Amino acid sequence: MAPIPTPPVQPEDAPGAYVGLAVDVAERRARSHGWTTVRSLPPGAIITMEYRGGRINFEAVDAVVTRCWVG
Repeated sequence: MAPIPTPPVQPEDAPGAYVGLAVDVAERRARSHGWTTVRSLPPGAIITMEYRGGRINFEAVDAVVTRCWVG
């Protein structure tokens, strides 16, 4: 039987701290804080909603983060 994979470690980070940042700045900051997947999306984008540890999501308008959530 295959081993059960170990989920990525969730960085200790406050998603609200990214709101108001430029998307490129937010993406660099998230990666430097240890997020393994960084996803930037336009408002209303159709996305999969499965939870993924180590992923941070940004919703952006005019290249500025307006909403941020993990998973």
